[in-house]
Amino acid sequence: MDNILIVHSGDNVGVALTAIAEGEAVITKGNDLFAAREAIPASHKVALTDIAANEEVIKYGETIAVSTQLIKRGQWVHTHNLSSGIWKK
Repeated sequence: MDNILIVHSGDNVGVALTAIAEGEAVITKGNDLFAAREAIPASHKVALTDIAANEEVIKYGETIAVSTQLIKRGQWVHTHNLSSGIWKK
């Protein structure tokens, strides 16, 4: 059963459809992608790839924030590692 939703092919985060436990497989379209590095609450974001510090976070095909630190694939993406302020492209 899928536990994340990826809306756009350019997204670097997915949305947890259910709570995902640390070490649990992250699954979309019936395929295991990787193991979660930490617990991901339902409706929260999980990194689909490594996201470098100061890199745009893409959800729904749009930039929603910028990372404030390295976020590894499988980590929870939330206010503790994002900035939603103005940024330059």
